[in-house]
Amino acid sequence: MKSLHLLITSLGIASLAMAEITVDQAYDSHMVLPQGKKVPITGTSTEKTPLTISFDGQSVQAKPDAKGKWIAYLAPMKANSKGQTLTIKQGNDTKSLEDILVGEVWLASGQSNMMWRLNQTPSGKQNIPQAGNDQLRILNKVAQVHTAGSAYKDTDLEKLTPEKFYTGTWAVSSPQSAAPTSAVAYYTAKNLQEALKVPVGIIHCSLGGSEMAAWFPSETINSQASLKSLRGNDWLKSDLLSPWVKLRSNQNIGQYVKKGKPMHPFKPGFLFDSGIKQFTNLPISGVIWYQGESDAESRDNKQLMMLLNTLVSSWEKEFKNPQLPFVMVQLPRINDKAAIRACWPEFREAQQQIADQKNNVYCVNTIDLGSTNSDVHPPEKLEVGKRLSNTILSNVYKKKAPHAGPSLKNMKIKGNKVYLQFDHAKGLSTTDDSSPKLFEIAGGDGEYKPAQATIQKPDIIILESDEVKTPKHVRYAWATFVEPNLVNGENLPANQFRSDAPKTK
Repeated sequence: MKSLHLLITSLGIASLAMAEITVDQAYDSHMVLPQGKKVPITGTSTEKTPLTISFDGQSVQAKPDAKGKWIAYLAPMKANSKGQTLTIKQGNDTKSLEDILVGEVWLASGQSNMMWRLNQTPSGKQNIPQAGNDQLRILNKVAQVHTAGSAYKDTDLEKLTPEKFYTGTWAVSSPQSAAPTSAVAYYTAKNLQEALKVPVGIIHCSLGGSEMAAWFPSETINSQASLKSLRGNDWLKSDLLSPWVKLRSNQNIGQYVKKGKPMHPFKPGFLFDSGIKQFTNLPISGVIWYQGESDAESRDNKQLMMLLNTLVSSWEKEFKNPQLPFVMVQLPRINDKAAIRACWPEFREAQQQIADQKNNVYCVNTIDLGSTNSDVHPPEKLEVGKRLSNTILSNVYKKKAPHAGPSLKNMKIKGNKVYLQFDHAKGLSTTDDSSPKLFEIAGGDGEYKPAQATIQKPDIIILESDEVKTPKHVRYAWATFVEPNLVNGENLPANQFRSDAPKTK
């Protein structure tokens, strides 16, 4: 009997020793928790007894469900620049997360131009030694499989699961942690932290070449009729995917498609499920998004708008915030006559139309910052980050910051002349003191001809063309590659537009 009692006791001790408290991947030491919002802390436990979560003077309770999952809510907190410990206690077990700040948290995502590392940029190589900043925290999610044009190996396929695809932990900004992270994300977050004077956390999760559909939640794909062709193992046949995406995917997994297992980073839903879903409980401040190169092979405005709308609305739903700030980098210029780049003006237009239609979506004009050659990766990202952060400061935080270039407000035709009125036109001028370039006029035949442009202060430009006696439509910078010279007093470029854009509503 005594032996049986000892056996039961030892088994109980072993059971207690095996008990484990875990927090979900979004949470870790050195992170930033969002200020001013109720913040959920989530995790799992092998025990079913209540847990106590303590942080910032609060102690809240959580009880694991039948699967061991638990959630506790911290009441809204003020920004706090001093690192604190978050403790989770369950019986005799304690788990601690150290050095946690409270402030603003932004998520950066997209494809290769978002993924472009700080140590790959000219300015980054100069700025990395000064990257130490205790008030800036970085979570750099690193993909374990990429999409170079060669067949995957078995070791690649093993990592193509939501649990294994991305790795990374929160870190204090330093030369070591900043260098391999996204340059766009780093510069945006750095500028926000310096301007807001509160801690800022930036979560970076992107992948080169990725199309929008890979970033759709699986629930959205499975429930939205317009996305039916993206479901299941026949996704590579979908007309919603660009030819380039299909080609690259087949290069990687073509030999596996016949076996009915075409898993790939570009598979619709995969990147959201792997890299974004784990953060949807966090009440983040907003999203910065640099993507589109892999979707801009279509002139179908209706399709482009559907995809962009789906992306934004599905993330709003997943993050439980219908006004989630979504700040997009508009595709820049590129000096490439390949067919894959031919529809960039249409994609830029779709991006701007989404921003015009939704009051929480913003489009950052970078048409002057792209490559003067065929490089799809303009290496310098400093100004992109500056424009993103200024757009956020102005529109989200209501701070005064130069963020918008001249944009068309009104158009009037008088005889053979067209009068254009612009918003954000204070200081309207050209960078080279010559006449504004890139304006074109079309008559009833729809044939566009170059137009002579004259600035009439403060916000008017007059257009005329000897080749078009009866103007009907106007467009500006409507090309894949342009060398614009029209700016406002803040040296921000004018926005591309065309007056005969197809209606999308």
